Amino acid sequence: MSNPPIQKKIIHAGNHKVNDFPPDTKVRFHFIAQVITKNSKGEIVIGDVIDDSHNYSQPIEILIGKKFKLEVWETIVQTMAVNEVAEFHVEKNLCLAYPLVAKTLRDAYAKDKSKTHEHAPSSHCCGAMALANGPKLGYDDLNQLMEKPTDLLFRIELLGVDLPQSYQKETWQMDERERLDALPRLKHEGNNLYQNKKNAEASLIYAQAIGIIEQLQLKEKPGEEEWETLADMKIPFLLNYSQCQLLLGNYYEVIEQCSQVLNHQPDNVKALFRRGKAHLNAWNPKEAKSDFEKAAVIDPSLSKAVQQQLNQLEEMIKEKNKSDKAWLSQAFGKTTSS
Repeated sequence: MSNPPIQKKIIHAGNHKVNDFPPDTKVRFHFIAQVITKNSKGEIVIGDVIDDSHNYSQPIEILIGKKFKLEVWETIVQTMAVNEVAEFHVEKNLCLAYPLVAKTLRDAYAKDKSKTHEHAPSSHCCGAMALANGPKLGYDDLNQLMEKPTDLLFRIELLGVDLPQSYQKETWQMDERERLDALPRLKHEGNNLYQNKKNAEASLIYAQAIGIIEQLQLKEKPGEEEWETLADMKIPFLLNYSQCQLLLGNYYEVIEQCSQVLNHQPDNVKALFRRGKAHLNAWNPKEAKSDFEKAAVIDPSLSKAVQQQLNQLEEMIKEKNKSDKAWLSQAFGKTTSS
């Protein structure tokens, strides 16, 4: 009688059994992987450790039902209790994706890649040779495992299970409705950070919201009502993001994002004024003056603030002209004396 494709042995019992793993359940665990072979007598031989996530920068996280490449991991963790440690002897046919998964994990999380990473093949290698040798993963042991699959032993320590409603989803996990619902929360978070003068952190939150809206816009046709509605929703986030970038001194980023606002709303005073300040600091005097003057025409209440900016611009121009004149005089004097 043949053995089942997955054989489990509990090493340490857990203390909390999860009865149901609905889709989007987040599972956190550590794993150790070893190759299983048989000797000449047909006896099972457990090989050296090929991967140990305890040496990674963080534990492994997977989401149930999201078609993780190594599906057997989804299967085995659902048999475990939280804090349980168990060994799983898994048949090789269920481990074919392991080399690719292991490469991804090593590249992303391994603290020391030098011990196992091989030298990459030179770019002039012949294509036929590359095809003959199969795909190169950058690790000798994974290349061998890809070419000659074997059973694997996984020692799993289940660290935690978070049900879908108990944690905040990342953007890529959300459906369309959830992404739209996340926007007010992101705006509130960004505004709180901005009010506490945490401009860099606020900028990241506003950028996340902008990214969500742009992803949703990809599903719509530009110019149609749904697309325009989303474009209008994006304006406050672009303005807030631009204000943060202005305070951080990233003037060309401000110019780019405010220009995006003005392409959609040519008379947006906030975008004109902020772009004008960015042009001023990036030393684009003509563009700065044009934006300031247009903002004052649209909103006369800004006349005093605009005049202050124009006075500052005038002083900067005078100072530059004075500096240029001194430099030319010095250069001309040196030329004459020589």
